[in-house]
Amino acid sequence: MKGSGIINYKKIIKGSFFSAESTQKVNFVKDALVVIDEKGMIDDIVLPKEVKYRDLLVKARTAKKLIELADDEYLLPGFIDLHIHAPQWPQAGMALDKPLNEWLDEYTFPLEAKYQDTDFARKSYHHLVRNLVNNGTTTALYFGTIHEAANLVLAEECNQLGQRAFIGQVVMDNPEQTPAYYRNASTKTAINSTVNFIEKIQEKFSKAPIFPVVTPRFIPSCLDETLLELGKLARERNLLIQSHCSESDWEHGYVMGRFGKSDAKVLQEMDLLTDRSIMAHGTLLGEADLAIFQQTHAAIAHCPISNAYFGNAVLQVRKILEKITVGLGSDISGGFSASIYRNIQQAIISARMLEDGVDNRVTAEQRGVANSRISAAQAFYMATVNGARALHIPAGQIKRGCYADLQIVRDGLAEVSSTAPTDIFSRLMYQTNPDDISKVLIAGNLVSQK
Repeated sequence: MKGSGIINYKKIIKGSFFSAESTQKVNFVKDALVVIDEKGMIDDIVLPKEVKYRDLLVKARTAKKLIELADDEYLLPGFIDLHIHAPQWPQAGMALDKPLNEWLDEYTFPLEAKYQDTDFARKSYHHLVRNLVNNGTTTALYFGTIHEAANLVLAEECNQLGQRAFIGQVVMDNPEQTPAYYRNASTKTAINSTVNFIEKIQEKFSKAPIFPVVTPRFIPSCLDETLLELGKLARERNLLIQSHCSESDWEHGYVMGRFGKSDAKVLQEMDLLTDRSIMAHGTLLGEADLAIFQQTHAAIAHCPISNAYFGNAVLQVRKILEKITVGLGSDISGGFSASIYRNIQQAIISARMLEDGVDNRVTAEQRGVANSRISAAQAFYMATVNGARALHIPAGQIKRGCYADLQIVRDGLAEVSSTAPTDIFSRLMYQTNPDDISKVLIAGNLVSQK
C-alpha cells in the first residue's frame, strides 16, 4: 500500500478475523482492514486505532472495493487440503466397511479406470472442485489418475473455479498389486507419461496457480526401478512429491515383507522422502520412521476421517506436531467429506480417544496413551499454517505477504451464545457448515458466494 495518496489495491475487507500464530495460539483481531493488492496478496492489515484507518475505509467504500463483514461474520484463512484422490469423489461414503485392499480392488480401481472418458472426468471434477471451494478449501493437493487427458481436465476445472491446485499424475506399474486394466505398462512408460504431464501443466498453466506433483501411488503399486526414477525426476526438477506412508496394517506389512524395512526407510532410499514430500496417513510410523521424517523435513498429511476406517491406528499428532510438519487431508474418498472442518473435528475426536483409550476391559490407567489430546487451535494450525508450509507457499495466515486466500464464515449461534473470542472460535470450528461460509476468496478474487 502506498502512503496516503492513490492506493493500488484490489479490495479491502473490513471485519474481525482469526489466524493461527502457533500450534497453541490463535490470534483474534477485531474490526481490521485487510488490504489486498492487485497481485492477490495481503499488503497490509490496518487496525482501528491507526490514523490512516478512517481515510482508507472511506476511500475503499467510495471506490466500491470494500467487503464489509456483518456482525456475525468472521474472516479466516482458506483451508489447505493436503490429500485428495480427485477421481474417487463419486464413491465418497461407499464401501468404507471393507478392508483397504478389497476397497481398492473392488471399488476404487474400477472407478478410477473410468476417467479415460474425459466427459465423465469433467463432470465429476467440476462437482468436486466446486464442493471443495464451497467448503472453504482454497488450496488442494490432488492425486489424479494414470490418464493424462483427465488430469489436465482436473487442472482446467481448478483454474476455472479459481482454486490453487497441486496435481499429480498417479504412477502404478507393479503387476502384482495393480489390475491389468488400470496400470502403467512399464517403468519407461510411467516415467515418460509423468514427464509429459509435468511439462504440459507447466506450459499450459504457466500464469495460473496450478502445479505438477510427482505421484507414486504408494510403494505396493510401484516397481523398485520406478520409485528410483521418480525420486530422481523430482530432485532434478525440484518438484513436490506425494504418496502414502505406513497407512494401514496391510500396506505396512506388505512393504516390510517386500523390502524387510519400513515405508519411511524405503522412501528415503528412493529419494522420495525430502523436504518437498507430503506423505499421507502415517498411522503406523515407528520411532525410527518419525526420526527419518524429522531428519528429511518431510510432511505428513493427517487424514483423521479416512484413518478411522483404514488406518488401523491413530496418528500421535500431539507427540510429533512440534517436530514434524503435519497438515490435514480429507482423503476423499477414504474420507467421505469434502470439508476440512469435519476433519478438524475428527482430528480432535481421534486424539481424545487415543488419550482415553477404547477398551473397557483394561483399567483407565492402562487404557489410553497419555497426553495425546489436541485442541481446536492445534487442528486449525494444521489446516492452515502447516498445509502452507508443506507446500512451500505463502498462505494459511492472515498477515502481510500471504496470499489473500480467505473464507468469510457466519457464526450461527451469535445471537444466543458467548461473545468471547475463544468461544466464537470454538463454535466456528465445530459448527460451521457450507451454508455458513458466505464468501470464499482466492488471491483476492471472489470464487464462492452464498
